[in-house]
Amino acid sequence: MLTFDVDNNKVQLAASPGQPEQVHVFDKPSIDALNAAMAARRPLLLRGEPGIGKSQLARAAAKALGRAFVHRAVDARTEAQDLLWHFDAVGRLAEAQLAGALKDVTTLYGQARLHRHIRSRLAVCRYLHPGSLWWALNWKDAAEQAERGGLAPPAQRDGGDPDNGVVVLIDEIDKAEPELPNGLLEALGAGEFLPPGRHEPVRAAEPAPLVIITSNEERALPDAFLRRCLVLHLTLPDNRAALIAHLTERGRAHFSGADPGILTTAAKQLADDRDAAREAHWTPLPGQAEYLDLLRAVLALAPGDPARQEKVLKSIAQYVLNKRAGAV
Repeated sequence: MLTFDVDNNKVQLAASPGQPEQVHVFDKPSIDALNAAMAARRPLLLRGEPGIGKSQLARAAAKALGRAFVHRAVDARTEAQDLLWHFDAVGRLAEAQLAGALKDVTTLYGQARLHRHIRSRLAVCRYLHPGSLWWALNWKDAAEQAERGGLAPPAQRDGGDPDNGVVVLIDEIDKAEPELPNGLLEALGAGEFLPPGRHEPVRAAEPAPLVIITSNEERALPDAFLRRCLVLHLTLPDNRAALIAHLTERGRAHFSGADPGILTTAAKQLADDRDAAREAHWTPLPGQAEYLDLLRAVLALAPGDPARQEKVLKSIAQYVLNKRAGAV
């Protein structure tokens, strides 16, 4: 279970090449929802506006739990089966064509041995790639299958250990057709599935995976799917003072050496632009992601100089916060 001391609720994630720092601050509702999802063995659906930290929460949970982390982004072409396995038909065809060419230059005796070799090389199981749910349900089985195809397990930048379990993130599920959410829950509910070319099904192992699903509310999700998920709504405070305090706290967590004044000034600027966007009915509203981007740019352009940082902030805020034409 997730447990934190009051003063120890911040998780530092490994930096990606070419990407900014990533820090996640857990609040009590997030911790409670994660614990409930693990106890109930149900997926946790994270709902909220883009840029509020839904995807990062999943990775931070894996880091806090010491679990392996597997990420699958969903798009309009993703099917439920893709979460379980992918069959590399192109790779198999290419090897079959190469084998056919070799047959033409091999002696009759050599062809008999080559035929046996080809059958082994073209076995379906060699071209079956484990999907994110396969890794989540049974990491050991997925690793053995990946080795048959010469694949490596998902990289663990944050040092997660699959022996502690797996956190799997199914990102932006609302982009998919309704069949995908229902198919996802069917596989999780059964606790096993039979991939092609296998005589024995893949069966869920302990500890049970923590499945985290995100939605940006671009499409309504099936009622049957929602009933079988726990749901955490991630929102920014509506009250202006509470919003500024929330953003300032997040800014302090990401940029611990920053001048407190610039953190507050950037938060007030974000609150102003958010109110203006709401009145003009622009979506998405500028939010936490834009606030952190603004701070990152200001601190990089005027390091260690709070007075200059104030001037830089005023000159570049429009490029970070205003995303609509004519919104300057």
